[in-house]
Amino acid sequence: MTDVAVRAENLSKRFRLQRERRTAMKERFVRGKAPKAQEFWALRDASFEVPRGSMFGIIGHNGSGKSTALKVVAGIYRPTAGFVHVNGRMSALLELGAGFHPELTGRENIALNGSILGMSSKQIEQQTEEIIDFAGIADFIDSPVKTYSSGMYVRLGFAIAVKVDPEVLVIDEVIAVGDEDFQRKCFDFIAELRSRGSTVIIVSHALSIVSEMCDQAMWLDHGEVQEVGVARDVVDAYLKRVNEAEAAKIGLNSTQHFGLSRRGTGEILVTGIEYLDGDGRPTPFLVNGEACSIRMTYIARKEMSDVVFGLNFFNGSNINVAGATSAEQGHETVPVGAGMVEFTLDAMPLSPGNYSVSTAVVTRTRFIDLVDRQFDHTVRN
Repeated sequence: MTDVAVRAENLSKRFRLQRERRTAMKERFVRGKAPKAQEFWALRDASFEVPRGSMFGIIGHNGSGKSTALKVVAGIYRPTAGFVHVNGRMSALLELGAGFHPELTGRENIALNGSILGMSSKQIEQQTEEIIDFAGIADFIDSPVKTYSSGMYVRLGFAIAVKVDPEVLVIDEVIAVGDEDFQRKCFDFIAELRSRGSTVIIVSHALSIVSEMCDQAMWLDHGEVQEVGVARDVVDAYLKRVNEAEAAKIGLNSTQHFGLSRRGTGEILVTGIEYLDGDGRPTPFLVNGEACSIRMTYIARKEMSDVVFGLNFFNGSNINVAGATSAEQGHETVPVGAGMVEFTLDAMPLSPGNYSVSTAVVTRTRFIDLVDRQFDHTVRN
């Protein structure tokens, strides 16, 4: 047990949702008793262990129970069922400005929060200047915190939380509010805490942070644990589910356009673009780093020789970021009728985002068909 910093077993948290309140006597007399409150399980039967000295990430969609789990671990919420055991001194940074009194100055809030986190008056006095220096808001430290920006709130809150020298540090998404310089400072300090044997539990929608910095992760969906394990594997499983849900929502129809605006002599007309995953199945988007194919369909009105097919990809700024042609396979002879060309990739190289696609059919001397940026292309993580 000494090697486990946090252990949760069948952890559950229930809330009662009162949809309609009737507090006035007249309202109760006229309309009767208010409907019974509905039960909402924000967390249900969650079991996990966080090894001492590790970094543990919690991921999931909005409303999945991530913050509830963190607050139960931090002791802010009492669990409805199950238990959690924290082995060590804990510090938490859960919400923007949590525990701050808006009328007090930053310096006064350092003393207030330090006391809440268990620091003695002597410790607070010794740490105050270090906290101010880490937060980087010395010019505003004697101003009421109600005048602070969201970034200044986070800077001061994080500085106080980490200067307690916690054995277990619990952090919600709030670090994302800080600027790039402060985020780097935070993660450098987290690495320093870990080198000293501290344990870090973080909730974040920044999956790259969870994947790269966390040793293990837990994926929650509607309050229930979907997977616990190696952080990268859990993130991949979560992204796969998200991609499948998006594919089902969008549908698997290929991008077919017969009324396209086009230029060229018109003997061959591109009719559509279809995206295929590594197993050859149609998909509404491609995944960065994974094998895929891009299928271009066409109709040839007459037989033509020396034909080359091409694709060009444009980002949101209309910059041509990539292209491919069939020229490396040689100039084709295209018979009359419908046909297709597939561009196959071992790994999709484009970064996640939305792109516009141009198609071209050319010979050595002329444009047969040019459809400029009228197809859509989406790449996901």
